[in-house]
Amino acid sequence: MSRELGEFLRSRRARIKPTDVGLSAGLRRRVPGLRRDEVASLAGVSVEYYVRLEQGRTAGVSDSVLDAVGRALRLSDVERTHLHNLVRPADGSSGSTPVSPTVQRLIDLMDSVPAMVLGKHLDVLAYNRLADAVYGFSALPAAERNMARRAFLNPTAHLFYPEWDAVAEETVAYLRLEAGRFPEDPELASLVGELSIKNEVFGRLWARHDVKDKVFGRKLVNHDLVGELQVEWQTFMLPGEVGQHLLTYVPVPGSATADKLAVLASWAASSPEPSQLTS
Repeated sequence: MSRELGEFLRSRRARIKPTDVGLSAGLRRRVPGLRRDEVASLAGVSVEYYVRLEQGRTAGVSDSVLDAVGRALRLSDVERTHLHNLVRPADGSSGSTPVSPTVQRLIDLMDSVPAMVLGKHLDVLAYNRLADAVYGFSALPAAERNMARRAFLNPTAHLFYPEWDAVAEETVAYLRLEAGRFPEDPELASLVGELSIKNEVFGRLWARHDVKDKVFGRKLVNHDLVGELQVEWQTFMLPGEVGQHLLTYVPVPGSATADKLAVLASWAASSPEPSQLTS
């Protein structure tokens, strides 16, 4: 984790122009962005102290120092959380528990919007008929129902996601955030290793150390039967269920996407309940 911390801090200071923080750019600057001594000065700590932090020597470092470094590096709220996680990671694995029957019944009742439950590794743990109609989860073995694998390993991903670049960046940034929270998680490490080996773009994005949480946004998908679907997505953490969050795709009322989802819902109504297919 010391290497991850150092790489994250270096990547964040490399993106800041000296002039952005009131410093002179100079003529013989050997590094992109800020130097270590400049970050230390902005954070109000000694250069030696900051260098130790980049080296991963974090014994005794206080939250106030981390917050000061975060301000100096102009970190976002999510990036500040990531910094704290890198210094004080959670213990153990972040593996998800099975989805409860109550939650499965809940998403089954959401018959007008695609809904699914994702785990920490973006595994699809449960889904309703309409989500299955959009993504085709039931045609895949349970081990292959993973949103990151779909984005980076599925040969049709670029067609299915017209805005694939944005999907790829968001996916990697979320996995990077989870890796900071749970650095000892073997399943997450295995997934990252697999994607890094099999997809060059994933490896490039992973090296950027960008982090982003999954909260809300918009997504465009290209369904092979009904065409483009533009939805607003929202996630809801499931209390008491470690690593699980409910993801819904909501169309604008009266839109073409709403009409297309209604058609898919009609087709899906004759299919088995997803609760019979998710094992």
